[in-house]
Amino acid sequence: RGCHSALAQVHDLRRRRSRTLARDTPAAAPLTPRRTRTNARASSLPPIIIIMASSAASSRVQLLTARRAVAVSKSLSSTKATRVARAPLRCVADETAAASSGTPVRKTSMLVIGATGTLGRQVVRRALDEGYDVRCLVRPRMNPADFLRDWGATTVSGDLSKPETLPAAFVGVHVVVDASTARPEEDTYGIDWKAKVATIQTAASMGIQRYVFYSIDKCEQHKEVPLMNMKFAVEEYLKASGMNYTVLRLCGFMQPLISGYAVPVLEEQTVWGTDDDTKTAYLDTQDVAKMTLAACRREEAANKTLTLAGPKAYSVNEVIAMCERMGGADANVNKVPVLVLKATRALTRFFQWTSPAADRLAFAEVLASGIKFDADMKETYEILGMDESDTTTLEEYMEEYFSKILKKLKEVGGQSRQKDFYL
Repeated sequence: RGCHSALAQVHDLRRRRSRTLARDTPAAAPLTPRRTRTNARASSLPPIIIIMASSAASSRVQLLTARRAVAVSKSLSSTKATRVARAPLRCVADETAAASSGTPVRKTSMLVIGATGTLGRQVVRRALDEGYDVRCLVRPRMNPADFLRDWGATTVSGDLSKPETLPAAFVGVHVVVDASTARPEEDTYGIDWKAKVATIQTAASMGIQRYVFYSIDKCEQHKEVPLMNMKFAVEEYLKASGMNYTVLRLCGFMQPLISGYAVPVLEEQTVWGTDDDTKTAYLDTQDVAKMTLAACRREEAANKTLTLAGPKAYSVNEVIAMCERMGGADANVNKVPVLVLKATRALTRFFQWTSPAADRLAFAEVLASGIKFDADMKETYEILGMDESDTTTLEEYMEEYFSKILKKLKEVGGQSRQKDFYL
C-alpha cells in the first residue's frame, strides 16, 4: 500500500511539472507545408500560369518558379515581336542602293524613233551637231538607213508593231524623241495608237527620263478626225505614264510645199487647191529640230504641251502666189470645193477597203474648214530659250529653194526631179 501511494505521488508530480513547462515555454511556429512556403515566396512575382493537360487525369495548374517564369515571359515576348516584324514583309526597291550600284545614264544619250522621216532625220543631225550620242530605231529592211550611220548615229533594228523588239533599243537611253507616224500604205490605228501605247509602256518600264512626242495643233478640238483623235489620246496616255514628257504640237511643215506647189508651178503641172481661207503657220523642219533639242535640254519644258508655229500664217492661195512670183511662171490651179471633199469622205466611209482614204479626207476636210493653225510663240520662245529671229520664214525658205536649185535647173534645160529632196 505504501508503494502504491508513493508511485501515485510521483505521477502527480510529473503531471504538474509538465503543465508548468507548457505554460512557461513560448508557442512554436506551426509547420507549413513546402508548397505553401513556395507559394508565399512567389506571390510577389508575376504569376504566369501554364495549364498542362494530362492524358490520365484532369487538367491541373502548376505555378512556375520566378526565374523560369521571367525567362518564359521574355521568350514569348521575343517570339511575338519577331512575328510582328515579319508580318509586313514587302519587296521594296532601295532607291539609294540602286542609284549607287547601277550605271548612270548620260543625259546626252538619245533614242530617235522615226529617224528616217522628214522630221526625224533633221532631229538626228541636230542632235549629233550638239554632241548627243544618238541611237536610231529603224525597221529591218533590205535597204538599211546607211546615211544615219554615215552621220555618226547608231542604228538598232526594231518594229513598232512588234513590242517585243523594242526594249533592247531603250537600254542606256536618257531621252526619247518620237517622230514616227504611219505612212500612207500603213495602218494608222496600228502605228499611231497601238504602237505608241507599247512604246510609251516600254519607255516607262526602262526608266526613260524624258519623252518627246509630236502631235497636231488643235487636235483636242477635232476628235471626229481619227488621226487627230489618236494624237490627243496619246498625249493623255503619255501624261498618265509617270514619265517626264514634252508634247510638241505642230501646225505644218514647209517641206511638203515644195512637192505640192513649187515644183508643179515650175514644171507647168496642175496645182490642186481648195476654195477656203484656212491659214497655217508653216515651220522648217530644221527649226523644229532646233526647238526639240532646246526642249530636251531645258527643265522649263518638262511636263508641258507646247505649240510650235512659224512667224506667219499663210493660206493655200497665198503660197501658190508666192511660188508664181518667185518661179516666174503662172500656175495651173484646180480648186476642189470643200463640199466635194465632204461628199467624197461620206461615200468612202461606206466601204471597208476605202476607210483609210475616208480618214485622210477627214483630215483634209479640217485643213479646208477655214480655221487658223497658228499660235502665239512668245511664251514658247522664253521656255525654250530662243528668239523669233532664229526661225526661218516661209519667204526665206522658198527664195532659197527657187534661187539655188529649181530655177537653175530650168535655165540649163534640165528636167526637175526634186520632189524627193527636202532642204
